Amino acid sequence: MGVAAVAKRQPIGQADNDVRPSGGRPKRADEEIAAAIDAGEHRKAVLLCSRHHGAALGRLCMAMLGSQQDAEDVTQETLLAAFGGLQSWRREGSMRAWLMTIARRKCARIIEKRVRRTAKLRLVHDADVAAPSSAGAEAQVLMRERATRARDALSTLRPTECEAVLLRYAAGLAFREVGLACGIDEATARKRVSRAIARLRDAIEQEGSER
Repeated sequence: MGVAAVAKRQPIGQADNDVRPSGGRPKRADEEIAAAIDAGEHRKAVLLCSRHHGAALGRLCMAMLGSQQDAEDVTQETLLAAFGGLQSWRREGSMRAWLMTIARRKCARIIEKRVRRTAKLRLVHDADVAAPSSAGAEAQVLMRERATRARDALSTLRPTECEAVLLRYAAGLAFREVGLACGIDEATARKRVSRAIARLRDAIEQEGSER
């Protein structure tokens, strides 16, 4: 089986085997991955990365890109990139944080291309929304409207704040890992996320007052 098959598409939203970065499972997962790397079994290491961290990667990419297809593609590309650079993983940081850094950069490049192409980035394009003809369709439209409002709120953040809050809540990283992924210390990561939450709260309250 080739590397592309190992880095197969991860269903967005599928639960991880370990969803709490601060718990014991991620540490055991990293120990497994490190052992595979040390043994020269890089394909096995990437398979373990996909198993333990693929869903979290998918959530981060989905939150940043707003497109399931793009999120799946970037998740796959991240795992493929990891395969080629496993030796560059510095083990003072978690494997999840290292993978998130790769994914974040790839997402940022896609977003930059979108910004050049369109003046406004949306999580779900209005053109894709069909006229509701049933309760299920109405629920889907409502969900998309909420997603669009969430994206609009995120757009009020500074890029660094947006990245930090997505890494914390969409990817499920601990503050220390957010700091590693963003190249800042843990205290700065906490402040950045706190500022982002405050800005989001203000944006939501302002939207509610305008209705």
